[in-house]
Amino acid sequence: MPAASLLPLFGSAAGPGTLGGPAGSGAGGGGRKAAGPGAFRLTEKFVLLLVFSAFITLCFGAIFFLPDSSKLLSGVFFHSAALQPPPPPPGGQPRAPPQPGGGPAAAAAAGGPGSLERIRADHERALREAKETLQKLPEEIRRDIRQDKEKLLQDARGRKEAGGPGLPQRLFRQPVGAVGQEPADPDVRQRREKIKEMMKHAWDNYKRYAWGLNELKPISKQGHSSNLFGNIQGATIVDALDTLYIMEMKEEFKEAKEWVEKNLDFNVNAEISVFEVNIRFVGGLLSAYYLSGEEVFRKKAVELGEKLLPAFNTPTGIPWALLNIKSGIGRNWPWASGGSSILAEFGTLHLEFVHLSHLSGNPVFAEKVMNIRKVLNRLDKPEGLYPNYLNPSSGQWGQHHVSIGGLGDSFYEYLLKAWLMSDKTDEDSKKMYYDAVQAIETHLIRKSSGGLTYIAEWKGGLLEHKMGHLTCFAGGMFALGADGAPSDKTGHHIELGAEIARTCHESYDRTRMKLGPEAFRFDGGVEAIATRQNEKYYILRPEVIETYMYMWRLTHDPKYREWGWEAVEALEKHCRVDGGYSGLRDVYNNHESHDDVQQSFFLSETLKYLYLLFSEDDLLPFEHWVFNTEAHPLPKSFREEVILL
Repeated sequence: MPAASLLPLFGSAAGPGTLGGPAGSGAGGGGRKAAGPGAFRLTEKFVLLLVFSAFITLCFGAIFFLPDSSKLLSGVFFHSAALQPPPPPPGGQPRAPPQPGGGPAAAAAAGGPGSLERIRADHERALREAKETLQKLPEEIRRDIRQDKEKLLQDARGRKEAGGPGLPQRLFRQPVGAVGQEPADPDVRQRREKIKEMMKHAWDNYKRYAWGLNELKPISKQGHSSNLFGNIQGATIVDALDTLYIMEMKEEFKEAKEWVEKNLDFNVNAEISVFEVNIRFVGGLLSAYYLSGEEVFRKKAVELGEKLLPAFNTPTGIPWALLNIKSGIGRNWPWASGGSSILAEFGTLHLEFVHLSHLSGNPVFAEKVMNIRKVLNRLDKPEGLYPNYLNPSSGQWGQHHVSIGGLGDSFYEYLLKAWLMSDKTDEDSKKMYYDAVQAIETHLIRKSSGGLTYIAEWKGGLLEHKMGHLTCFAGGMFALGADGAPSDKTGHHIELGAEIARTCHESYDRTRMKLGPEAFRFDGGVEAIATRQNEKYYILRPEVIETYMYMWRLTHDPKYREWGWEAVEALEKHCRVDGGYSGLRDVYNNHESHDDVQQSFFLSETLKYLYLLFSEDDLLPFEHWVFNTEAHPLPKSFREEVILL
C-alpha cells in the first residue's frame, strides 16, 4: 500500500503514550520537542511510518521466506491442523492417524508423547532462524537469496543433463552405412590403411601437444587459437569425431567422447562466428550422435543450437555473422559491404538446424532457416544470380559481387542437399538450386583457350577470371545434382562436374609441390596458375579431394583414385612433420615454408574424403547420407529413428 494511504490510518491513532508520546520527545536526536502531546509534524509521522512499515515487512518477510516457514506458518498461525504423521515406531506397526479435533494436544495424544516435543522443537527452531535473519544486514540477505537462486538453477541444469525434462526421449536406430566393408582390392585396402595411419599421426600429435585446445601448431608443438570460436575449445576433437568413428579408431573415439562429456563448455563470454561454429561444432556433434547413438552428442548439439538462436534477432531474420553467446549481441564483419551478412554464412545453416528441430522436438530451429528462404525468394536476383552480401536490417542486397567460391560457395551446396536430405520432397530448395545452376552456367562458367572449364567471379556485370580452391567443391556438387536435373541435362551435369575436376587437378599438377594454391587465374596468358603471392598458399584444404570422391562414387572412373593418391603422396612429402601436418606458404617453391597450423578441417574433411575415396560405396552411401560443408554426414531422412514422446 502506498505511504500516502497509510498515513491517515496511523495519524488518527497517534496520541499520548502511543506514536505521539515518548517517541516524539527525542525525535531527530537533536532534542527537538513536539508542540504538545500527539502533535507530531507531518514529516515526523512519515519518517516513523516508514520505520514501522519496514520493521513489519522484515518480520513477515522473514517468516514467509525462511527455509522452514511452512512449519512456522502451520504450527504458529494454524496450530498444526494437518501435521504429517510421524514415522512408524520400531517393530513396523504404523501409528494411528490423528483424530479430528486437531491442535497440538490432539496430535500429541494421537502420535505419542514425543509429538508435542517435536512440534515445540520445530517452532523454536523456526523462531531462532527468524531471529537470525532479522539480525542480518540487507546485503547478507540479498546474498543468501542470490545463492539460493543459483543453487536452484544448477540443480535444474543437473537434472536436464542427467536426462531430465528438456529433450524428447528417443529410441536410437543407427542409419544404414555407418560402418562399411573392407575394400576387396588389396592395393586399395593398403592405400586406405595409409590414410588411416595419417589420421592417427595427426590425432596423436594433437593429443600430445594441444589436447583440449582448438587446433595444433605442429612445428611449434603447441596449441593454436582462432578467434572464429571465441573461448569455445576443442574444435579439432569435435570436428574429428565422425572421422575417428568411420575409421574404427575406437579408443580415440572413446577418449574424444569423454572429453566432450566432461569439458566441452558453451557457457563462455565469447564472440564467435555463427557459420564456423555451426558447421564444425553443431555439425560434428550431430554426426557423432547419428553414427554412435551417444546421447551426450545430441544434448550438446541442441544446447549449442539454442545459444546460436539470438543471431537471428534482426529485422529480417537474416542472422548476424558474429554473436556473443553470453550476451546474445550480434554484429557483422566490419569489412562486409554496408554491414551485410554473407551469403555462404547465413545460407549454410539449413541442414544442421533442420536436424536440431528433429532431435530437440523444437520447431524454432527449422523455422529460422525457412524464413531465410522466404526473404531470398522475395528479392530480385540480378541475372538470376545471388550476390554475396545481404543487409539483415533492410533486407536488400549489398554490393553485387557473385562467387561460387569464398563468400558464396556452400549456399548453393545446401540448396541441393536440403532437397536430397528431405528425401527429395523439398521442392522449393530443388527449384532454387537448379535455377541458380542455370544462371551460373550462363554468366560465370567459361572455357580457357587451353580447353579448361572454370567458374569465374562476377562483379557488377564484369567477370574476374579467377577461380578459388574453395570453388573446386562445385565439381562434386554438379555431379551429385545430376540425378535431379531435367532428363536432357543429367549427362551434361556429370560432364560439367568432370570438367571442373580436371581443371582443379591441373591447378595441383602445375605446382612444384603438386598441391593446389588458394586461387588460380585464367588471364594474362596463364591458365590454372596463381599469379599473386597472396594466392599461392595451401592450408590443407579438402575441396579438390572432395570432388574426386564424388566423381569416383558416381562414375567409378579410376583416374579419380589416382589423382587422390597423388595428393596423398604430396601431403606426406611436403606437409607431414614430426608434430603433425602443416600448411604451406608457397606451393610453387622448391623448399617448404610451413605455416605451422594443422587445421581442424584436415581431420574432418581432407582425410575423411580420402578415406571414402578408397572405401567401398557401402560406407556412408549417398542413398542414405548427405555431408554438411564440413564433411559431417547427416541422415537423408528421419525414417530411421523412432521418437518416443
